[in-house]
Amino acid sequence: MTIEVSDLDKMQAAYKEAVDAWVDTIHQEEALASGNHSEAEIDSWEAADFREEDAREKAKEAKKNYEGALREKFFKF
Repeated sequence: MTIEVSDLDKMQAAYKEAVDAWVDTIHQEEALASGNHSEAEIDSWEAADFREEDAREKAKEAKKNYEGALREKFFKF
């Protein structure tokens, strides 16, 4: 299968978008970690952690797809 540059561009854009979303969730969690010390904050902090982990997994998957396509294009495997 031949990988087209336009396909690589799409995968690269998807990877960047996923990383940007991941960074946003990290900043959201960071803001909660810097807040008040209250019982209500615990639930918010845990939820933010789950969102961050989900975003991280999406970024890693997008990277894997993009990197795999690059390897296929340049190294033919």
